Amino acid sequence: MKLELLRGPSLVRRLVILASGWVLAVLVISAVVLAMLFQQAAIRRFDQGLLELIDNLTAGATIDGEGQVVAPALTDLRALRAFSGKYWQIAEPTEAGAVRVLVRSRSLWDSELAAPPDLVARLTAAPGKPVTYDTRDPLNTPLRAMATQAQLPNRTAPVIFMAAEDRGPVDRDVRGFVAATAVTFLLLGVGMLAAVVIQVRVGLNPLFALRREVAAVRRGKAERVERDYPTELAPLAEELNALMAHNQEVVERQRTHVGNLAHALKTPLSVMLTEARQTGGGLADVVELQAEAMRRQVDHHLRRARAAARTQGSGERTSVADVLDELARTLERIFQNKSVEIDWDAPDDLYFLGERQDLLELAGNPMENACKWCRGRVRVRASGAGAERLTLSIEDDGPGLDPQQREEVIRRGTRLDENAPGSGLGLSIVDELARAYGGALTLAESRLGGLSVQLDLPRAEA
Repeated sequence: MKLELLRGPSLVRRLVILASGWVLAVLVISAVVLAMLFQQAAIRRFDQGLLELIDNLTAGATIDGEGQVVAPALTDLRALRAFSGKYWQIAEPTEAGAVRVLVRSRSLWDSELAAPPDLVARLTAAPGKPVTYDTRDPLNTPLRAMATQAQLPNRTAPVIFMAAEDRGPVDRDVRGFVAATAVTFLLLGVGMLAAVVIQVRVGLNPLFALRREVAAVRRGKAERVERDYPTELAPLAEELNALMAHNQEVVERQRTHVGNLAHALKTPLSVMLTEARQTGGGLADVVELQAEAMRRQVDHHLRRARAAARTQGSGERTSVADVLDELARTLERIFQNKSVEIDWDAPDDLYFLGERQDLLELAGNPMENACKWCRGRVRVRASGAGAERLTLSIEDDGPGLDPQQREEVIRRGTRLDENAPGSGLGLSIVDELARAYGGALTLAESRLGGLSVQLDLPRAEA
């Protein structure tokens, strides 16, 4: 699962996960080692107390006249109180390898300290060295015990000195230390993770700033990357500026070539049309018809090529409200004999990401068609469709088109009414121009009863 996260597209997430994993691993290992060291230190201190008790027993034990072991008089009151949690006893090994008790503390009452089966063997293997083990007292309380084997004067058989104490306080101290360490390291881990996130965000802030500048160039709010960046990012910013300058140069060169080609063709076509009109006759009519069609196609492809070039990061933006206001006033004067009323609405802060001439053609052609076919009402609405898109709707109350006619009318050169003026390229040009801008043209039934033209176009920031 972790590897899948690292393969993700986010550099911030990758850096945070790697740093967080390392920090958490170090903190967990450190906490475990610290807890183990504390436990070992506490056990060593505890064992030191048991060893002192055994040393006192060993130093003070004597043999009486009858050969019996006599324990020294110890002053520890806990060893005198029954089942107090602190015990001692003096024993001797048996031939079977067991332990036989000779003397015991009053705290044991009539009980004995349990010994592991291999205690005698361990003591014999390491004479004079203490052996520690865990056991329980008669009340089933966990004990930490220590035993050592020694030789007393005037006694042939070795003697085993044993001491034990309730290990509950040590265990509670260890648990308390582990809990405090866990809380401390948890808070430390949270703080370090927060520091990692802040460090990554601050460290990568120049990269985010570069992204914002590139986005501003794409949206037309800037022409190049201007900020000063760290040494690692400065070459990238320079290359981006060089790339944008190169692309702009290529676009301008292509626009020039297209314009030169179009104008080079227009002159011969104009000559052909003039000669055909002056000559007359059947062949002249054919030549005039085909030359006119060729000129329309040249105009069409010239506009299309220019539109495609303009969309390559032109950086221009156009107020939608200003364009609709200009088109509405112009078309109402043109169709004043029909008393056409154009009801338009667009926010003042809505901008088209492109050139004004292109928006005039995108909106003007459908609006002119609506005025041509309406009965008197045309409604135009423009609105934002998110941060980067806008929609333009043109509706009329005319006869409208059925679904099949809507598909045909977008085809280049198709005219549903041959008696109406025009080349049949209007909506085809609008469709191709909208596509060149990464948008779309959609035809539907209008709520006014006629045709509804919907345009999806790129939006520039206000």
